[in-house]
Amino acid sequence: MKKEILFIIIGMSIVTQLPRIIPLVVLTRINLPPLLVRWLKHIPVAVLSALLFPSLLLTNGSFSLSLDNTALLAAIPCMVLAAKTKNLFLTVFTGIIISALLQLL
Repeated sequence: MKKEILFIIIGMSIVTQLPRIIPLVVLTRINLPPLLVRWLKHIPVAVLSALLFPSLLLTNGSFSLSLDNTALLAAIPCMVLAAKTKNLFLTVFTGIIISALLQLL
């Protein structure tokens, strides 16, 4: 392997890891205000929502709330099940089964 390629790989790994390591090192040494800590706890929910809702509400690039939207139809019972049981495995398994059944129809 050429030295240039090896240096590129090492450089890219450093550039990838630095934005992850620096905040971790800095934030472990300071006390954050409680308001900021509460706000930061909402970020995973916001990111998950931003990833999930387009895949549920868009079919072929357009907004779809019809009965043809199998992803949304499968998600509704999964949301109810997740809220009641808090069981991730059961929720995912149910979603897979319902999605498969809806695809067969």
